[in-house]
Amino acid sequence: MFGISQLYNRPLILLFLTTIFWGGNTIAGKLAVGNVSPFVVVFLRWLIVSAIMLGLYWREVVHNWHHMRPQIVMVAAMAAFGFTGFNALFYLAAHDTTALNIGIIQGSVPMMVAIGAFVVYRSRLTVAQALGIVITICGVVAVASRGSLERLLEVEINPGDALMLLACLFYSGYTLALRNRPKVPALAFFAVTSTVAAIVSVPLLLWEGMAGNMIWPDFNGWLICLYIALFPSFIAQVFFMRGVELIGPGRAGIFVNLVPIFASVFAIVILGEPFELYHGLALVLVLGGIYVSERFSHKERPSHA
Repeated sequence: MFGISQLYNRPLILLFLTTIFWGGNTIAGKLAVGNVSPFVVVFLRWLIVSAIMLGLYWREVVHNWHHMRPQIVMVAAMAAFGFTGFNALFYLAAHDTTALNIGIIQGSVPMMVAIGAFVVYRSRLTVAQALGIVITICGVVAVASRGSLERLLEVEINPGDALMLLACLFYSGYTLALRNRPKVPALAFFAVTSTVAAIVSVPLLLWEGMAGNMIWPDFNGWLICLYIALFPSFIAQVFFMRGVELIGPGRAGIFVNLVPIFASVFAIVILGEPFELYHGLALVLVLGGIYVSERFSHKERPSHA
């Protein structure tokens, strides 16, 4: 019988499930509209995750704290922007744009990371990567302008799409910062960052309440929050870390490209969102740009075998 221990040693299954859960987060964000307000979702998400992580890995956090303490400001900034900031903008965007758009725009993260690595770390940017970035940008522009040249010329972009682009920029910054994170076990690091994310979300929660926009979850809202906390946040993160451990970050990272595909499929099947021609064009461009960047840039690099 296929057990949990066997699953934990199957990287392809773990990574496949991870991208399904992350794709589902896009749908959950859209379903949350009217059932629970954005900053309540962010607060409950990280409160639940941090409680689980500290409950399971408190000893590891204490044991490795002396390694993290000197970099706690950087760790806090990573959590604030990569977790709280990204999620807050993500769920705000769901009020003004479709799940299809959110999923496709989210596919721009690898492009942003590649550009950031070149600017910050002077990482080598191959011709294939540069071409892939241009193609991906075209895809993002296509979905943000709804495939309308008139909207593009008038710089008329949906506010939700703009928020989602900013969210992707935040998460790309978090991803780049991971290179310099404290050298501690990944789960201990995640326990600390999720706790910081929960703390940082409190001011946003208070602001939402004072503005009169707070919606505490109803029954459906609680189900949505629990899904977001348990699957995209906790289980997916643990599965992804395990996948990276088993097959390396390069191979594991390729699976992230499935997220916009799953998000698009779920948006059509579950939410009944219409799939327009520009969605198809944008999806092809975003995924095609990532493919060109990863596939052919490897061929340009000299082999060390």
